[in-house]
Amino acid sequence: MDSIASNITLSEAELKLLQTLIYQECGMFFDERRAHFLQDRLQRRLKACGADNFYSYYRLLTSHEGKAELAVLLENLTVNETSFFRNRPQLELFQKMILEGILHKKQERRDWTLRIWSAGCSTGQEPYTLAMMVADALAYYYLRNPLPFEMPSPKPLIPPPWKVEILASDINYSVLNTAQEGTYAEHQMDAVDYSFRLRYFDKIADRYMVKKALKEIVHFDFHNLKTEFLPVRNDVIFCRNVMIYFDDAEQKRLIQKFWRCLNPGGYLCVGHAESLFGLTDQFRMIHENNGTAYQRID
Repeated sequence: MDSIASNITLSEAELKLLQTLIYQECGMFFDERRAHFLQDRLQRRLKACGADNFYSYYRLLTSHEGKAELAVLLENLTVNETSFFRNRPQLELFQKMILEGILHKKQERRDWTLRIWSAGCSTGQEPYTLAMMVADALAYYYLRNPLPFEMPSPKPLIPPPWKVEILASDINYSVLNTAQEGTYAEHQMDAVDYSFRLRYFDKIADRYMVKKALKEIVHFDFHNLKTEFLPVRNDVIFCRNVMIYFDDAEQKRLIQKFWRCLNPGGYLCVGHAESLFGLTDQFRMIHENNGTAYQRID
């Protein structure tokens, strides 16, 4: 069967069927330019399942018994490229302007909660980067704005009474497992400087493990952005290099969902090559030193 499956070429009708199923399931859109990639990933799954033709595999995907295989196919269609401190200009904008402003406003209201969502977190480098930056920002903020609360001993990573939650989600279970483990090879740590490694990682043989205190800030979960059941009351949402998988209609729907998932005045950070221009009038763009973010308009 493997030799037969490897020679299967999708007809236009078959390709359309598969495109529609994927679009309905998770919003990813594979146009003609990405048809070759889609066919390549399909061949792999046909071999793995021992299917000898497209329609037998399609029947499996659309059956109740095939839900697990559909999830595996979707995992194979995402490119999980990520790194620590990716797009530094945007992260500097986040830390120096966005985060500083949020902390100041929340302290005025005596609201000590901070909630950030990393949507499409892949293997975890993005949410762990955000956790490190938040922990640093709160430490410096606490020094400049001391609060009438006694600091426990030993000193916690997040100074009281602040409570920080970073929710990290993805549609790919295997990358979520890797992220949850929080262990990275030397080459994956290139962008992490020595002081961050010392404070937030334990070196075990030739690998780096995220320290328990930092891990406790980050909560990983499976989320399909196509659904309506998404995390709400976020101060900041990072969704970088995810919208490139969607067509204009699905991008507009997703941006509307993000608007609803943000607190008033909250911020959305998208990928370097992504933009909300022409898709919505519910956000205003902030641009500083090559860093870009979007603030919710209420």
